[in-house]
Amino acid sequence: MLLGRVIGTVVATEVCEGLDGVPYLLIQPLSPKGDECGEPLVCADSTNMAGPGEMIYYEGGREAAMALRETFVPIDHTIIGIVDDVHQEASR
Repeated sequence: MLLGRVIGTVVATEVCEGLDGVPYLLIQPLSPKGDECGEPLVCADSTNMAGPGEMIYYEGGREAAMALRETFVPIDHTIIGIVDDVHQEASR
């Protein structure tokens, strides 16, 4: 599970078969502490509910495509869920 924050939307003028109606969002990857890390990337949104500013969790690779209705589609990253809250134990 990887954390990210939605920073925008992406509009595709043409999509592959099996991806009709799947929203695409631009996300900023986050470290476990919530700091920005890495370059922004495009994720398919399997929840159909994530929006700008929300913290999400996502998967990459083959697992990303398996989260969608059609599992044999060319997707590298997919939003799996929306994060409600993060609790972090203090370091010892």
